[in-house]
Amino acid sequence: MKEPLLYLCHRIPYPPNKGDKITTFNVLKFLNKHYDVYVGCFIDDPNDKQYTDNVAKLCKECFFVDLNPTLAKIKGLTAFGRGEPITLPYYRSSKMQSWVNRTIAEHSITKAFIYSGCMAQYVLRPESPTLYKVMQFADIDSDKWRQYACSSNGVMSKIYMREYQALEGYEKYVADKFEVSCFISDAEASLFKEMVDDHIQPKIKTLSNGIDSEYFSPSAIANLNEGFSVQDDNYIVFTGAMDYRPNIETVTWFTHHVWSEVIKQCPDSKFYIVGSSPPKQVLELSSFSGVIVTGRVDDVRPYLAHAKAAVAPMQMARGIQNKILEAMAMERPVLTSNRGIEGLEGCPNENLYVTDSEQNMRAWVINKLESPPLNATDSRVWLEQNYSWEAKLTPLLHYLGARGD
Repeated sequence: MKEPLLYLCHRIPYPPNKGDKITTFNVLKFLNKHYDVYVGCFIDDPNDKQYTDNVAKLCKECFFVDLNPTLAKIKGLTAFGRGEPITLPYYRSSKMQSWVNRTIAEHSITKAFIYSGCMAQYVLRPESPTLYKVMQFADIDSDKWRQYACSSNGVMSKIYMREYQALEGYEKYVADKFEVSCFISDAEASLFKEMVDDHIQPKIKTLSNGIDSEYFSPSAIANLNEGFSVQDDNYIVFTGAMDYRPNIETVTWFTHHVWSEVIKQCPDSKFYIVGSSPPKQVLELSSFSGVIVTGRVDDVRPYLAHAKAAVAPMQMARGIQNKILEAMAMERPVLTSNRGIEGLEGCPNENLYVTDSEQNMRAWVINKLESPPLNATDSRVWLEQNYSWEAKLTPLLHYLGARGD
């Protein structure tokens, strides 16, 4: 019989079609090999309700709470009167708290793995004083709010700055109360160590993302179900959840500053923006010549497989970009920025071009569009050797190990 483990995450860890869900799904698969896992999470997209059985197959017990984003935003406003980060009341649920308390008591759970700081509130209660807690912050989320503040004006800049300050304080508090706190890269972990007191620093660890190189493979069979003519188009592609501000900022900036000039020299080419829930700001980019905004797709792989290159010139970001790992696994040349490459160390640069220069980006994209397709096999080989999920998650067993470890 395996040891019981509590696993909390802020979104249902399936399907693995966006950054956090890719991670939480693969962590669940990994933990299920070693523990009887009790999963508690929220469902913030009605489309995801169909996947509860997929999660149930990978755990001992699972508990789902529906989350209405509109109502959650209203709840989030209460943070201003309490001096806490907006994300805490946004994800606060008496149903979730009751389930956590009952599950810990009924199954004598002594260990917990928590993904995302907003879920820490459920195990920082008097009811669980002996619980051994490991946090996966992934990245320094508070710093993204600082970036938002710096790129905004007026009232919104002040709101973002307030959230940055409140969330940074909460991240430090959680790191103090948890036995181990993990970040997605050594660089991110080192930066957080500089932010916290000396006694907390030894508890800060790295727990990186991996890539499923069997799934993301040029030889994998993938069906294109949306009717786009990617097999015939000459195009570059950006992939990601399009309701996520860093992705919105990136495709908007790239379209205005890079693509608008590229299309003049490559008039028959296309720029595919592939990802779910694009807001009006992204949908309006389709008014630019050659820009195609797909919305949600069943499978991102065909869009990568037929592209001349993938672009991820992130303008604001933290941690490792899954979209870059996926493109490299599909043997696509990748264009990114210095922000986008943070956390990826030692990767071959023959087919991974890093620049913050608009002019250099234009020249690189034009070269790819005007050249025959190129398979970035060196990128895939490097990923297979360095970024398997099994290898990247193995340290988690140590972090969850005996308290004297």
